[in-house]
Amino acid sequence: MAPGRTVLRGARDPGDIAIENGVVTAVGSVVPSSGDHVVECAGDIVTAGLINTHHHLYQWLTRGRAPSSGLFSWLTELYPIWARLRPEDAGAAAHRGIAELALSGVTTVFDHHYVVPSGDDSVFDAIAAAAKSVGVRLYLSRGSMDLGESAGGLPPDHVVERTEAILESTAAVAHRLGDNDDVHIVVAPCSPFSVTTELMVESAALARSLGLRLHTHLAESLDEEADCVARFGRRPLSVVEGLGWLGDDVWFAHGIHFDDTEIARLGASGAGVAHCPSSNGRLGAGICRVRDLLDAGAPVGLGVDGPASNEVGELFPEMRQALYLARLRRGRPGDLTPAEALALATTGSAACLGRPDLGRIAVGLPADLAVWPASDLADIEDATNALVLGPGRRVRHLFVGGEEIVTDGHLTRGEIGKVREHAIARARQLWS
Repeated sequence: MAPGRTVLRGARDPGDIAIENGVVTAVGSVVPSSGDHVVECAGDIVTAGLINTHHHLYQWLTRGRAPSSGLFSWLTELYPIWARLRPEDAGAAAHRGIAELALSGVTTVFDHHYVVPSGDDSVFDAIAAAAKSVGVRLYLSRGSMDLGESAGGLPPDHVVERTEAILESTAAVAHRLGDNDDVHIVVAPCSPFSVTTELMVESAALARSLGLRLHTHLAESLDEEADCVARFGRRPLSVVEGLGWLGDDVWFAHGIHFDDTEIARLGASGAGVAHCPSSNGRLGAGICRVRDLLDAGAPVGLGVDGPASNEVGELFPEMRQALYLARLRRGRPGDLTPAEALALATTGSAACLGRPDLGRIAVGLPADLAVWPASDLADIEDATNALVLGPGRRVRHLFVGGEEIVTDGHLTRGEIGKVREHAIARARQLWS
C-alpha cells in the first residue's frame, strides 16, 4: 500500500476515488493535494474487485484433456494424473492461476484443493505462498476425499486419504496458516461421490468449532444425483442437509440440479451457490437456475472452476456467460441483467464468502478495486452494460486493500511470462 493518499482520478464511473490506509475514503469528486499518489483513469470504468468463489488452481497443469467427456468420465481420466501432483507442482499452478485471475480483475480467490497425495499438506502452504506472491486475498480450502472405488466412491483408492488424517490435517492447516486478512481457511470435503458421511459430519463440526466456512460440490450432474439416490435413497441436497450441511455458513459449487422445493430451502437457510457457467457448459452438466435462486433469496456468486474444465481461467468472461445462459434457459431476455451479472461476481460472491465488506465501492470499505480500460466503449451510455456486454478485457490497474498489484496491465510483484513458463514446465514434467 502506497504511503499517504492514493487518488484514482477521472474514471467514467463512478468518478474519482480516494484511498487511505487500505480503505476507500471518498467517491465521486476528489481534489488531489500535494503528496497524493494520483492514478489517472480518464474514461476508465472502476468496479469493485471481482471475487472468484470456486476454483481448482492445480488444474492449470492438466488443461485440454478429456475434451468431450461428462463429469464422471472426465474425473476418472484425470484422477491418475492428479495423484502424481507434488506440492511444488501445485504451487507453480497456483502462481500462474492467481496471476491470470489478478490480470482479469480478481482481488479475492477461493481455491478448492482436494487432491493431497500421501497426505502431504504442505501443498496448502505452497498455494498460500503463491497468493502472497501476487497480492490477492485467498480463501483456501483444506479439501479432501476419503471414499475410494473399493468402498463405492468414484476416485481410485490411491488418491483418497483416511478420514482421521484429513480431520487432523484440516485443524493443523487452519492453525498453521491462520485466519487473517490475507488467508482464510475453508473446510471443504470434495463431493457426495468421493467422501464418506462421517467426513461430512465431522468436517461440519470441526469448521463450526473453529469458526470456518464450509464448501463442497453439489447437484453438479445427473450422474451425481443418480449416485445419491442409489446409495442413500435421497437427492443430493437432502443427503447433505441430513449431515448438517445447510446454513448460512455453507456455499455449494455448481448447484445445477435443484428442484423448486430445494431452491426454497436454500433461500430460507442462506446457503449460497457458486455458479460456474463455462465449466458447466464444457462438461455438458446443465444450466444453473440462477434467476430462481436469486428470487428465493439464496446468495449466488460466480466461479471459474478449474482450468481443466474452463481453460480460459478468468472470471471476467463468466459474467457474460452467466447472463447468456440465464436468458437461454427459459428463453426470457429479462432473466438476468448486466448489472445482476456484475453483482454475481462482486456482491453475490462476497455473500457466499460471508464478506459483506467486499464486492462494493463505498466509503469505509476495503479498497479492492478494478480499473478497466474503456476507450473502446465510450459510445455505450451505461457503463455496466458496456463492461459486461462488450469485448473481453483485462484490468489496467488492480488494488487489493489499497495496494496496487496490477499497474498498467502488468503485475507489480512479478512478470507473467516467467510465471507462465514455470507452470508450463511443471505441466510437461507431470505428463511425461
